[in-house]
Amino acid sequence: MAEYQLQLAHLYGNLLNTYGDLGNIMALKYYGQLLDTDVTSKVISVEDDFKAADYDLIVIGAGQKFEQSIALEDIPSKHDELQKFIEAGKPMLAVGEGYQLLGQSYIDQHDQKVAGAGLLSHHSELPADGEPIQNDLVIKTKWGIDFHGHENHDLVTFLGDNEEALGKVIEGTGNNHDDDTEGAIYKNTFCTNMHTVLDRNGELAKRMLITALANKYPDADLSAQRAVKIEPTY
Repeated sequence: MAEYQLQLAHLYGNLLNTYGDLGNIMALKYYGQLLDTDVTSKVISVEDDFKAADYDLIVIGAGQKFEQSIALEDIPSKHDELQKFIEAGKPMLAVGEGYQLLGQSYIDQHDQKVAGAGLLSHHSELPADGEPIQNDLVIKTKWGIDFHGHENHDLVTFLGDNEEALGKVIEGTGNNHDDDTEGAIYKNTFCTNMHTVLDRNGELAKRMLITALANKYPDADLSAQRAVKIEPTY
């Protein structure tokens, strides 16, 4: 048995999983092994109880608009506990439609503007040309590391005042056509349009895991975990 254990909530994992975002769960489990940590995941979906204190990490993935609308109907029942989780600085990853869902508003499958969960301050709109964005994407992060991935999104996103970008676009489009940014960070919530982002960017997975370990085991010596070298897979 590993020295440490973490509990991961795969939020709406049976709905928002169209673009292989289960790979993010698998990546966290794999990199957890390198950090002597067992990561146990559980799908938390419609009508399921969620308590922030029960989980150390959250992943919410991408999906189709119809499934996103089902999650939107349910997420108010989890809003307060999710807000506790986010404000406590516990790590969360939100991808694609999950990223949109957490914000103030987005465009639904009927091309109507709808209120999002309101947990983060960004909002998403249709691009002016109406064309979906599909590119290979490279961004420079504030940690001096390049992240690589593939973006596939039909909406453009604009960050709120209390959010910072996950990175500056080097190749591709990112959040929108105007500000050369990709993704969002608020506390330890990381958002992106890059699908299976943790597969190719293990340093982000490691950052999430170390943060979760430090939160759960505040007196632990994590120097060995911090020293683990994550090799790029691209």
